[in-house]
Amino acid sequence: MPELPEVETIVRGLRPRLEGRTLSRVIVRRPDLRIPFPENFSRRLEGRTVTRLDRRAKYIVARLSGGTALIVHLGMSGQWVIHDGRPAEPPGPHDHVEFTLDDGTTLVYRDVRRFGLMTLALQADLAEHPLLRDLGPEPLGNAFNGPSLSAALRGRRTPIKAALLDQHTVAGLGNIYVCEALFRAGISPRRAAASVAGRRAERLAPAIKGILNEAIEAGGSTLRDYVQASGELGYFQHRFAVYGREGESCAGCDCGGAIQRIVQSGRSTFFCSRRQR
Repeated sequence: MPELPEVETIVRGLRPRLEGRTLSRVIVRRPDLRIPFPENFSRRLEGRTVTRLDRRAKYIVARLSGGTALIVHLGMSGQWVIHDGRPAEPPGPHDHVEFTLDDGTTLVYRDVRRFGLMTLALQADLAEHPLLRDLGPEPLGNAFNGPSLSAALRGRRTPIKAALLDQHTVAGLGNIYVCEALFRAGISPRRAAASVAGRRAERLAPAIKGILNEAIEAGGSTLRDYVQASGELGYFQHRFAVYGREGESCAGCDCGGAIQRIVQSGRSTFFCSRRQR
């Protein structure tokens, strides 16, 4: 599943193509993705101008003229394909939504597994929308730091890995970057979340920010279906310190340990037991 850096990279790629452009035509080729499309979906979008494109956690939020907002989640395999002024190709079996802009550009939403979603909301109600209202702070925002993370973890007995994947704790983190951030901060994924409060949280918060920013600069991580809005692949997977490296030597230190893999809450966790305590 695309994680925060991948979604942020896509938003940054789409922003100059979408902002200020009007949706002249919207074609929907099936009744649903993960959830049904809203009633009159195409009609409610056509003729509206994209005034701003943002990301909230792993959601793409397009603010439109007239006060409407389009919320998109890529699910496991969602992709945006841009046809830049060229004649549109015949739609493939997984090309579910097609947006034509007023400059002739066509954006196709492609989703093999159909775990993504698209829905509409009023901009004024976004903060209370069921998909967004319970999300924690953005890890790249100023409100996320050691003290705020420490407060969110206080009293929690769950392992820190699970706590960070909980979108109520911090928004947008996924399995890959949690593994990498815990390694960088030297914190065991099995440690109780409450014990990370304090000085460990002061290490962990900047580690999370650093990992995410580096991944965004590298264009995200290409795993399975993810590509950037430009069609290019992300390259951060070449910098993984632990993720997917079971049995390999611990990178970047002289601890002499090897990367281990355990399963937590059904997800693979990669870490070095010597470096991470």
